[in-house]
Amino acid sequence: MAAPSGERRPASSTAVAVGAQIRRRREQRGMTGAELARRAGLSKATLSQLEAGKGNPTIETLDALAVALRIPLTDLLARDTDPGPVLVPGTDLADGDVGRELLRRISSGNSLEIWRLRMPAHTELDGVPHATGTIEHLLVASGRLTAGPAEAPTELHSGDLLAFAGDAPHVYRTGPETADVTVVIASPIIN
Repeated sequence: MAAPSGERRPASSTAVAVGAQIRRRREQRGMTGAELARRAGLSKATLSQLEAGKGNPTIETLDALAVALRIPLTDLLARDTDPGPVLVPGTDLADGDVGRELLRRISSGNSLEIWRLRMPAHTELDGVPHATGTIEHLLVASGRLTAGPAEAPTELHSGDLLAFAGDAPHVYRTGPETADVTVVIASPIIN
């Protein structure tokens, strides 16, 4: 069932993660989208949708992309290796409905900290970079804020989830609304 015009559609965290991996691997190889699409036997539009996390690829499509990129298929399914922001927009829920959505899977081998961040209106905080490989996950419980990598923060609304590299400078900034945010910090365990 399609979302009515003007409403945000739910994004699959798996589709977003796979899309980020496809784009990351293509860019690492210096390939254009057109070149990868041609090598994998896909249309440029299909590849663009997949990289944007809006597709629902078959195993055959992912296999064709992996072959074209000369990587194992499992590399496209790996998570938490791309630190670049992953936005999972919040979804609407009708009154009386129960909603259960997987927002993000965090692989093992991480130390997890869960924080609650409450910020008044018109406030800005600079995030101190954490240990190398740390990923921050922000889930907005209420309000709005702009947050993420200092060079390219993302505007977030109630229900949105953003995952980004926490080992680089980052910011949290509110506008005219207060914000209540759950912050999950996943840091690699150092042996």
